[in-house]
Amino acid sequence: AAAAKMAALGSGGTRWRRAWLPALQLLRHGSKAVTRHWKAMNFQRQKLLAVTEYLPPRPAVPPRCLPRDTAKGHEEDGYARVLRRQVEDALRSSRMVAVCQYNSMPDEDVTMFRHYLRRHNIHVKFFHNEVVQPVLAESKYRNLLPLFVCRNILLVSPETRAREMLRVLKGVPQVNLLGACIDDTILSRQGVENFARLPPLEVSQGQTVAALSLLSSQTSSLLQRGPAHLTALLDEHIRRLRDAGGTEGPTEPPLGQSAGNQ
Repeated sequence: AAAAKMAALGSGGTRWRRAWLPALQLLRHGSKAVTRHWKAMNFQRQKLLAVTEYLPPRPAVPPRCLPRDTAKGHEEDGYARVLRRQVEDALRSSRMVAVCQYNSMPDEDVTMFRHYLRRHNIHVKFFHNEVVQPVLAESKYRNLLPLFVCRNILLVSPETRAREMLRVLKGVPQVNLLGACIDDTILSRQGVENFARLPPLEVSQGQTVAALSLLSSQTSSLLQRGPAHLTALLDEHIRRLRDAGGTEGPTEPPLGQSAGNQ
């Protein structure tokens, strides 16, 4: 019985082993033949593709020069309001506003540059274009907006010190004058140089007064020349009559004296 039982178990184990398959089987298939290999493109076709490649047109104005789109409902920063107020105060209290292109220079040179200008009552203002442009657009200096393209600085003064400003800028090649507004008049660089050659206001006023007084004195002399000449002629005629009367002999007595003697 025991032997029969072992034989039955042996036959069942063999059948179980024959029916079992592993969960993961590694199968190796034959590699497929590669029928396409990389091949260099024909040179004529490369030229054709290069010629017919689409090139989008360039904008007339560079994107960096266009005004930025401000989101609606965006609240303005408090620091920006303070800077705009400073720009408005500087423009309001200045008779000369010069716009210059600023290139990088050492801090020591910037300090000396500001010192030399401050000696002539000219102040240097560093403001970003995003702060200055909105203020200029709403003021009388709106014609200066085309000058604010790159990094700029403002030279402001309550007096018209164009000659002193050009003398200082001549020794600082990193700062280039682009234009200015002097006494509400927009001037280019050449216009500022011509304005600097003009004499001071007091000298011009003196020359104008002298020219006007000269014209009035000439007019007065011309008006008085005729009466004076006539007076001189009459005086000369009277003198000649007196001289002629003294040289003649005794004249006839008057009618009254002759009647009394008779």
